[in-house]
Amino acid sequence: MEKVTRFQVSKRLIWGSSISLAVLASVPKLFDTFSKPADIVINSSITFLFSLFIWYYNIYSLPKFTTKRTSKSFVNGKLFLSVLLGIAIMVLLVVAHQELFQFAQMDAPIMFELRGVLINLIVYMFVHLLFQNYQTRQIGSELERAKMLNLGAQYDLLKQQVNPHFLFNSLNTLKSMVDINDPNSSDFILKLSDFYRFTLESRKLDLISLREEIEILDSYVYLLKARFEDGFELINTLNDEQLKAVIPPFTMQLLIENCIKHNVVSLEKPLIIKLYSENDCIVVENKVQLKRGALSTGFGLDNITQRFAHLIHKEIVIEKNETIFKVKIPAVYDNHNS
Repeated sequence: MEKVTRFQVSKRLIWGSSISLAVLASVPKLFDTFSKPADIVINSSITFLFSLFIWYYNIYSLPKFTTKRTSKSFVNGKLFLSVLLGIAIMVLLVVAHQELFQFAQMDAPIMFELRGVLINLIVYMFVHLLFQNYQTRQIGSELERAKMLNLGAQYDLLKQQVNPHFLFNSLNTLKSMVDINDPNSSDFILKLSDFYRFTLESRKLDLISLREEIEILDSYVYLLKARFEDGFELINTLNDEQLKAVIPPFTMQLLIENCIKHNVVSLEKPLIIKLYSENDCIVVENKVQLKRGALSTGFGLDNITQRFAHLIHKEIVIEKNETIFKVKIPAVYDNHNS
């Protein structure tokens, strides 16, 4: 979990502003012909010490170690408490300096009090605004973390939803093969085992190479061929360079599954799917031969779209007309494996 940043105010700002206020407070004394350098320093030190106290009091009175939020109103109880405490501190500072430096010519106590109230209001307002900005950034960070956690949870859910019916269909096919003593039953079991081994291994990854994806797809296609025989064909023309691209696991399998779900697959009307590269995209294309009464929920393509948006931050492109259906997925060649 990301560590929450503690609210802080720069020490340079605190000390620099306190020194600046002390210097400004001494300006009238510079034009007083009766003032001595010692008088200027003593009067300025009161302003300096008071400013430091007000800075640190206002900072440490904030709930920076809790999740509580400060009041949105500038005028509230904390401001009145700060002003009252400031008046008391200024009185103590003036009295202490009068006792310690009886020889010095000091400003009237009321001038110190008015100066103290003004400094108190300025510092309080500045700290208040800084803390409100800090809380706004913290809320933004919390929202961003929540968003990322939500996206991660959605992606995990999507990975769990890959192939929900495929095992059922495969076991039905295997049962049919066993019933007729098909000699390819053993090979079918091995391919089914390979496919689910790949599935378990790939679920741990967000992205895999297209070469690995094609290896999974080969087992998947073998199982489909056992089910549909010559009613299904996949033509793959991707070369070795294109196989270096990375994609979310099961992208190709989901696209093939989507084609089978919505199109007629039969010996009389074979479904031919082409897999090739075009303009930095991997293309899955099939001839449209829609099943009668087939309804599309859009879940398969939506699954792929969300995973590409979450992991690669790119969009897939869908092109379709009355005869051809294409899905173009961006080919990314950086190593994103996690």
